[in-house]
Amino acid sequence: MDVVMRILDFAGTAVFAVTGALAAGRKRMDIFGVVVLGCVTALGGGTLRDVVLGIQPIFWVSDTRYLAVATIAAICTFFLARIWKLPMTVLMYADALGLAVFTVIGFQKAFDATHAYGIAIVMGVTTGVAGGLIRDILSGEVPLILRREIYASASLCGGAMLALLSGLELPAPIVLSGAVLTTLVIRVVALHWNLSLPLFRFEEDKEDEARRELRSGGDD
Repeated sequence: MDVVMRILDFAGTAVFAVTGALAAGRKRMDIFGVVVLGCVTALGGGTLRDVVLGIQPIFWVSDTRYLAVATIAAICTFFLARIWKLPMTVLMYADALGLAVFTVIGFQKAFDATHAYGIAIVMGVTTGVAGGLIRDILSGEVPLILRREIYASASLCGGAMLALLSGLELPAPIVLSGAVLTTLVIRVVALHWNLSLPLFRFEEDKEDEARRELRSGGDD
């Protein structure tokens, strides 16, 4: 099971690096910017987690294969995107798998360090979403987790499921699979049916909309 999770971890790193590289491409950055944004997206969440937990050295410093995978994935995206357009749907579903895997890995690493389920859940979510948050900020976009997307909440549910199954002392394969599937299913269902969380709106917003409608009617 550890080997499978390690393979999925590297796969998630590559996918997140691709999303960062594509975001750089949409902003017409050069190859240096593409690599930077790709690496930040792929490694940012785990880096923040290790810094908060005081883990030294940071994971991609102790195992430079993570940095290599992120860099190679970003460079390949820079060149391949010029001749082959990767369907965005495929990338979004792959990103969902990366989110699920990163959530589980972040939870496990935090729980091993603190033995506190609450902190482990928070660090699982941080590992899954912080890289994308930094990516969006650097590329001048509203962060995905602050939009209507069911993204961080899917990671949160996966982390909570992992805590629950771990507390029941079930076999490790069941615990890990259950947590990954929980995050993945929630995210994929949200993507497929375009689901979102309820919006928080002030009553003044409705009044402003009514005034705008009246003005537009008057202009006609």
